[in-house]
Amino acid sequence: MSEQVRTMFASIAPRYDITNTILSLGIHHLWRKKAVRVSKASKGMRVLDCATGTGDLALEFKKAVGNEGYVLGTDFCAEMMDTAPAKASKQQLTVQFEVADATALPYEDNSFDVASISFGIRNVDDPVQCLNELARVVKPNGVVVVIEFGQPIGFFGKLYEFHSRYIIPFIGGIFTGNRQAYEYLPKTAAAFPAGENFVQMMKNTQRFQSQKAIPLTGSIAYIYLGIVKPSI
Repeated sequence: MSEQVRTMFASIAPRYDITNTILSLGIHHLWRKKAVRVSKASKGMRVLDCATGTGDLALEFKKAVGNEGYVLGTDFCAEMMDTAPAKASKQQLTVQFEVADATALPYEDNSFDVASISFGIRNVDDPVQCLNELARVVKPNGVVVVIEFGQPIGFFGKLYEFHSRYIIPFIGGIFTGNRQAYEYLPKTAAAFPAGENFVQMMKNTQRFQSQKAIPLTGSIAYIYLGIVKPSI
């Protein structure tokens, strides 16, 4: 995992939540809620949320699996998780958090019903290896959920490009003091495979019996769902 990326996320961690909420007008919370719904996570399930950051998706999963279920949030950057335990406690939710690399997960095969990663897979050194690891730790017929930015087209795409190139770095720089980070993040989103290209990446792993892309808000982002193949 790139030490440069880790350092970047550590620098923006204290103001990450408020900056994201302002930049997305809070829409990213709705995307996470939908991801949990379409994953069909239910009472008693075990969920692993990688690149959990400040824990928003992990907390949504915990609401779905209830007290009988178990949710583990992991991130390669410890500083990103600093506020996550307090956030969980405030909502009276029990979620475990620990440092782990999404491309080399320290968990046994078939350990979880659902594994997820939101807005993180484009920042790992090897996205295919990350998908392999997520599938490895999920039980046969379980679900891998990926949320990642897309590349809108047409007039809306032009507006989004302007927002990404100028507004995101400007506001991100004001709130975190690290404009460079918010120049880097949109660039990685613009270059990363999206839509059917990412679905093809999932197919190429041969880990999934089915995979699909669900566009969000004019394809600003996608939810990708992969159903893990039975063990051979």
